[in-house]
Amino acid sequence: METTAIPDYARGATLEDVWAVLRENAEQQKRESEERRREAEERRKEAEERHKELERIVERNSQQMGDLHNSFGDLAEHLVAPKIHERFNELGYHFSAFSPGGFVIRGDDGKIKTEIDLLLQNGETVMAVEVKSKPKIKHIAEHIKQLEILRNYLQKYNEQKNIIDLRKVEGAIAGAIFGIEEKKATIEAGLYVIEQSGDTMKIEMPEGFVPRRW
Repeated sequence: METTAIPDYARGATLEDVWAVLRENAEQQKRESEERRREAEERRKEAEERHKELERIVERNSQQMGDLHNSFGDLAEHLVAPKIHERFNELGYHFSAFSPGGFVIRGDDGKIKTEIDLLLQNGETVMAVEVKSKPKIKHIAEHIKQLEILRNYLQKYNEQKNIIDLRKVEGAIAGAIFGIEEKKATIEAGLYVIEQSGDTMKIEMPEGFVPRRW
């Protein structure tokens, strides 16, 4: 018959022997606990590094988006602005005044109410042009609100200066990339569509289009 081996410490073990075994077990548990603590600390540091890297990526992307916004501001100034009055003049507008640097309208409290990217004027019409890299449907309503603010501003200014100004306000949206639905909605709203074509801009003029006037 096979017999089970009896541990050495069980044969005539003294109290000191028992305490020695307990101390050894306690030390082993302490070493294992310390190892787990180090592993947890390493994982925490790795998680912090990943979080910091994510923050750096977000900051870098935000900077790139800011650069994109600035570069498109340059596009509005250097691509759309120089030729846009020529495109409108080809339609018979003959604008004599042109504000390419943005036309700011402030309220009585001095705060900015709106800023129009490009403003063209003649004796009959004031044309406000909003420039977007990729116009969206929401931009149509936003620009119509701008046109209403512009109309109210001109009326108030003329009243204060005692000027008779019968000019009408019209609007246009210029875009580097114009989607089909966005273009259709812009035209249906009575706004001109100005689209990039090569290194210049063209005005979309579908048959029967009548610009809305304020």
